[in-house]
Amino acid sequence: MTTEELATKIVAILTEQRLTLALAESLTGGLLCASLVAVPGASAVLNGSVVAYNTAIKHQVLGVDASLLAIHGTVYPDVAAHMAMGARDILGVGDQQAYFGLATTGVAGPGPHEGKEPGTVFIGFAATGFVETRNFQFTGGRHAIRQQAVHAALECLHDYLTSED
Repeated sequence: MTTEELATKIVAILTEQRLTLALAESLTGGLLCASLVAVPGASAVLNGSVVAYNTAIKHQVLGVDASLLAIHGTVYPDVAAHMAMGARDILGVGDQQAYFGLATTGVAGPGPHEGKEPGTVFIGFAATGFVETRNFQFTGGRHAIRQQAVHAALECLHDYLTSED
């Protein structure tokens, strides 16, 4: 399934179930949000996105624990999970969290970052009572790695949504 098809199916499922989504992006720099916003009707389910490219923003805005960032850096599974949980919290409406949080962090290259090789990607996913992180190792240049990360993030969400049937 293409990225566009995944995004379209996700928007349809979330719309049908009246569920909302919040995003936190580092590596993908807004591409994940753009892939969903390209789908007509996405505004009914997509609360928003935080592009937290700077480490301080991950802590100050998304609430990622400063000691976690100091010890492990930004390219770490727990950071992706905390970003997803933070997105749910801060991009809720009124006193309601967003139903799902989805986050990306990793290394697009061209060189290593924090001792991690280009293509190292972590996707964080959070729902009520559920947090999961998936690890990936992609290949190619910056653009290809970022595109693969968007596709993988959408696949993670789609897998969760369709496994609930």
